[in-house]
Amino acid sequence: KKSKGRLPKSQTSRQNLNYFLMEQMNFHKQKLSSLIAAGVALIAMLLPWISVSFLGASQSWNGFRGWGLLSLIGIIGVAGLSFMGNKAETYTAEFKNYVMIAFAAIAVGALLFFLRKNSVVGGIDDLVSTGIGLWICLIAGLAGLAFNYGLIKIADKPSSTTNTTTGTTKITTPTSTDTTVQP
Repeated sequence: KKSKGRLPKSQTSRQNLNYFLMEQMNFHKQKLSSLIAAGVALIAMLLPWISVSFLGASQSWNGFRGWGLLSLIGIIGVAGLSFMGNKAETYTAEFKNYVMIAFAAIAVGALLFFLRKNSVVGGIDDLVSTGIGLWICLIAGLAGLAFNYGLIKIADKPSSTTNTTTGTTKITTPTSTDTTVQP
């Protein structure tokens, strides 16, 4: 059976898998990446932020208390700003500043929660430990801030066209020169 110059279905599926959400939901990659980072931070809010172990018993609390609420406000801000306006376009300059402030609130809320825990605990540091949710929330806030500031870049989707008369596939990317691939 002749392939007629097209990639096998399994290869085209893998190629398009990374961009499925952006195309199906019509989100620009900047807004989608911000929503993903905010979603990770929201999940981190549910995980343990602080644990106390004493005499074999252990108790843990999530981020929905104290300075963790500042992180929750930042998550709500990122989500709200991502759904405002045209979802298929980048943030406007004003909205981009607001999104960066919201991501800073996520990171600062986690950082202040950590600093407050250390100042209250004092000498019984071995009984009170910091949970994984606090660190994930801090990292998600900093990553979202770095992405929207431009320190982290995400590659654009390569596009491919198939010439049906010659059976060749032309793959183009925004940053590279055109490449012709023979079947």
